[in-house]
Amino acid sequence: MSIAVVRVSGPDGKVLDAVRLAAAEPVHRQLRPQIPQDYVGAMQGIFADGGEMAVAVDGPRVAGVAVFRLFRNTHVGLRCYVDDLVTDETQRSTGVGHALIGWIEAEAKARGCPGIDLESGVQRGRAHRFYFREGFTIPSFSFRKTF
Repeated sequence: MSIAVVRVSGPDGKVLDAVRLAAAEPVHRQLRPQIPQDYVGAMQGIFADGGEMAVAVDGPRVAGVAVFRLFRNTHVGLRCYVDDLVTDETQRSTGVGHALIGWIEAEAKARGCPGIDLESGVQRGRAHRFYFREGFTIPSFSFRKTF
């Protein structure tokens, strides 16, 4: 397997690779099946709101998807937040997630971020083991109030 990470959208919200955006859908839906039926339109809305996407590819095949954003807050300053990180279920434990994290880390450093932040559902034990292996820690709790 030869993994490369390719940018699908840029910091300006523009789609840079429409073919790979469409090809990312089945992998992305493994994590986020609730994304609206019009996947490309939904993602264009995410990009317009500051989200960016990169995909890990093995030849023409999308093996992993990362959606992230940079923004400023009072706690961290410039923050790189990963919305979604998913490896195709048939490609897990083959280096795809590691390649995506490495790419995001390099991108965040180059753009002046002090680190990478993400949230992971409490039920995702296998993902948590991966994040710990990648050097992530748990610095705080995330709270939500639904209504």
